[in-house]
Amino acid sequence: MFCIYCSGDTAVTNSRKQTKTNSIWRRRRCLECDQMVTTVELADLSSAVLVISTDSKKPVAFSRDKLFISIYASMKHRSSAIKDAGQIASTVIVQLRPSFSAGQVTTDKIAQTTYKVLKRFDTPASTQYKAFHPECRTPR
Repeated sequence: MFCIYCSGDTAVTNSRKQTKTNSIWRRRRCLECDQMVTTVELADLSSAVLVISTDSKKPVAFSRDKLFISIYASMKHRSSAIKDAGQIASTVIVQLRPSFSAGQVTTDKIAQTTYKVLKRFDTPASTQYKAFHPECRTPR
């Protein structure tokens, strides 16, 4: 990785696994300017997980951004909507992780999981989300 200050090479001085978010926190030191930089590395799910839709024949790559936007749209009433939507999206991804092991997840599973997480966090936001995602109905 390159230094954000001088574009020199960096060396990892400290590293910790973040089990809740499935990420790695790293502290890096630039070999040229000696500045310290902290990075958080996440798995790129778009290349590993396909989303299977009930109405579409072609699977699409998983997009954290798309999940974030759908959550944010239902949380606009909150003053901290952007921060909260990011944290909710991370929580949803952690809860969906067992489904990712097969390399596929359905839109229904994503919507139901998102709705459940939102309902525990903000009931009005979950109601707004459910209004635009009919697949949130509980499975029979």
